[in-house]
Amino acid sequence: MGRVTSRHPVVSIIDGASTQTTDTLVVEEPLEIRINGEQFSVTMRTPGSDFELAQGFLLTEGIVRHREDISTIRYCDGTDDDGRNTYNLLDIALAIDLPPQARNAQRNLYTTSSCGICGKASLDAVLTTSHFSLTDERTTIAAGQILAMPDRLRAAQRIFDSTGGLHAAGLFTTSGELLVVREDIGRHNAVDKVIGWALESGRVPLHGQTLMVSGRASFELAQKAIMAGIPILAAVSAPSSLAVDLAREAGLTIAGFVRGGRMNIYSHSERIV
Repeated sequence: MGRVTSRHPVVSIIDGASTQTTDTLVVEEPLEIRINGEQFSVTMRTPGSDFELAQGFLLTEGIVRHREDISTIRYCDGTDDDGRNTYNLLDIALAIDLPPQARNAQRNLYTTSSCGICGKASLDAVLTTSHFSLTDERTTIAAGQILAMPDRLRAAQRIFDSTGGLHAAGLFTTSGELLVVREDIGRHNAVDKVIGWALESGRVPLHGQTLMVSGRASFELAQKAIMAGIPILAAVSAPSSLAVDLAREAGLTIAGFVRGGRMNIYSHSERIV
């Protein structure tokens, strides 16, 4: 597995005085995902939980619905100049009984660490239809549980303390239990890793769960939550207008600015009591 952090020399200036020191940076490396031997996507990510990342990505792209839809997933021989495996190339074989449109899916795009849907072939492709409806999902959760999630998520971030440069996503039960937390330089990757963990664990659809993210609630994160059957998306920062429009239409609850004992509920507020 590749490194998650690396050390770099820096010049530090404090109160006008400069010193030579080192700083710990989060690693950002490409991960190429191939489906049945054909390139599907290249995403910039922080190494770690790559199998979860790939599986969550395939679920939120509408390629798979269950873990059984994936036959095998393995690292391929992606090597550096010294011939060492970089672990930056994954090959996924889909189950033979998947529908032809899933088995022949192609995305062929470059995904940056800041955008998980940039480069899609058409705007129509962005509005992927979820297999798991939220319109009849009756989950309710106490407002106090939502308000406690940012601190619980932050306390579980191991790598952030040393780098200060990672997003986090966590999955919580209605009783406030943190089931899983994942970090990544890309917020969409952190969410895909969480969803991939759930796929591996046989928990999808994630009805009854809350997805808490450390940044904003963008359209892509709202879409990923809907694709995984998550009824509530909570974010430390603001949602986008398109995320709220999608959430209202699809039945997703979005809570934004969840910090300091307050929050704004932008859609389907009946779930937060």
